[in-house]
Amino acid sequence: MSNQPIADYALLSDCRSAALVSVAGAVDWLCFPRFDSPSVFGRILGESAGHWSVRAAGVRGSSRRYLGPSMVLETRHRTDDGNLTVTDALVLGSGRRGHDLGDGSPGTLLRSLACTRGSVHVEVECAPRPGYGLLEPVLRRVPGGLLITAGGEALTLSSPVALEPDGGTASATFRLRAGEKVAFALHRPHGGGEDPVFWDQAEMHRRLADTLEGWTSWSGIHQNYSGPWQDLVAGSGRVLQALSYYPSGAIVAAPTTSLPEVAGGTRNWDYRYTWVRDASMTLQALWVAACPDEAGTFFQFLATAAARQLAAGEDLHIMYGIGGERELPERELSHLPGWRGSAPVRVGNGAWDQRQLDVYGELLDAAATMRDSVAELAPETLRFLADAADVAAARWRGPDQGIWEVRGEPRHFLYSKLMCWVAVDRAIGLAALLRATDRLPGWTAAREEIRESICTHGWNEAAGAYTQSYGAAELDASALMLGIVGFLEGTDPRFLATVEAVEQRLTDSRGLVYRYLADDGLPGGEGAFLLCTFWLAHALALAGRTERAREVFERAAGFATDLGLMAEEVAPDGQELLGNFPQAFSHIGLVNAAWAIGEAERRSREENAGGDDGGEQAPR
Repeated sequence: MSNQPIADYALLSDCRSAALVSVAGAVDWLCFPRFDSPSVFGRILGESAGHWSVRAAGVRGSSRRYLGPSMVLETRHRTDDGNLTVTDALVLGSGRRGHDLGDGSPGTLLRSLACTRGSVHVEVECAPRPGYGLLEPVLRRVPGGLLITAGGEALTLSSPVALEPDGGTASATFRLRAGEKVAFALHRPHGGGEDPVFWDQAEMHRRLADTLEGWTSWSGIHQNYSGPWQDLVAGSGRVLQALSYYPSGAIVAAPTTSLPEVAGGTRNWDYRYTWVRDASMTLQALWVAACPDEAGTFFQFLATAAARQLAAGEDLHIMYGIGGERELPERELSHLPGWRGSAPVRVGNGAWDQRQLDVYGELLDAAATMRDSVAELAPETLRFLADAADVAAARWRGPDQGIWEVRGEPRHFLYSKLMCWVAVDRAIGLAALLRATDRLPGWTAAREEIRESICTHGWNEAAGAYTQSYGAAELDASALMLGIVGFLEGTDPRFLATVEAVEQRLTDSRGLVYRYLADDGLPGGEGAFLLCTFWLAHALALAGRTERAREVFERAAGFATDLGLMAEEVAPDGQELLGNFPQAFSHIGLVNAAWAIGEAERRSREENAGGDDGGEQAPR
């Protein structure tokens, strides 16, 4: 089984697929040609699932960084005799300069090695195991490198050194001296069926330089945030871009599957899909940390994918495949032991057909965030958005599974009611653009009914706070969204009481926030959630408690890796990161909390100065 800490991995992306590379130089996760494709290397979930390692013998120490504002990874290894620098990238399309990252990406993982001092003994081992490790390929030496065939598909490995096949593994050892460079490239063209691709050394170094320039140009054009924690926000914006699927505009929740919520536990899910739940928060984060182009593309994807369902009279799904797929059946890979024995390993996600009423609010909130683009939508898409508000107004009284996809009996979750309120509230603000002013009376009435219901039944006197569901005393971090979405003012006494209750009773000894502590029908526990901790920082900023908000923010941000990457959770009994990695929701929470704190501090300065220093408006 794999025992490598999750935080040891770096993310590579070509805005179509993703790889994870350990600090020791092993690619232990790679899916080609899409994020949700079966893995070629999957050792993070089990030794038999394959890897590609490049290492210097006798390493005494290693350090790594992303080169400039990019997702090109540089790792430096130090030995007694010399230094080795390894530069890794998933190659972007040739000629991309600041726009359309992922357009023309050739489906290639490139690894460049350079000796910068003395000499180093290099060991390369490539053990591809397509199909999540179910297929052991045939490796054949050919001019230019290796031809890899398995299950009717072919990959090629461009190599300047002779790699010796032994069964399904190829290896080589060689010595590099100061000033010498070699590069390797694993190709899996997106279309499949093409002639084998092999690159020479000049082509590989050109492609690497072009990929670095592509990311750097994109960051220079698209990233203009200048508030608190600028470097963290910019890095999170690049992670969100790296998790985007260029052909459709979808953004995956994470590029991995089945990294657990507790080591050895069974809460292991496939996150390589797009959740409607994340939509509005993702768009706001893109608005802050990237640019409106990416936000607009993502919104168009969601609107198109969801419109087909509502037209068929179905509930909106809570998630979609990155190509707009609606059915994501879940299955278990029993041949894999999972990360640190965390079984079962799952692909697909069984929550795809759950009923979650919050999705209507998240979709309409996303439309409100992108209101300048709404007028450009097709008439049928405008009708769909108006119809989504109607559905929320008609169905809000029913139970559902809630934001956290509880796999038990449906309940009347506070967050679901809240997001139905958001649906009709945002629809009211968009009514003219949606060409639906005739629906205003119905939406207005529904908005008031939902507000009255939440204020009456969502508040729990015994808990002294808004709670997880009607009639229950258990707290839930999602109640912090009452202020974040504008249902309550940040200084509302009941909102302040809820914030204090979460901070006092829903946090661990380090002050990190749990989603909830109630029974959810699943075995085992989970760690504290970084997203929920950023929500607490955001809520404190809305309450004007900016110093406290900064403390909470920095506590959560302190769990970013040396590369600025964040997982979903932190182990309840230590510092270890848990869950699928890197986790988009954690980066989204960081960006939105940083922006909220910056805006709260700006308002405070204005009040103290008696003027306006010209801050930005929220993207609603």
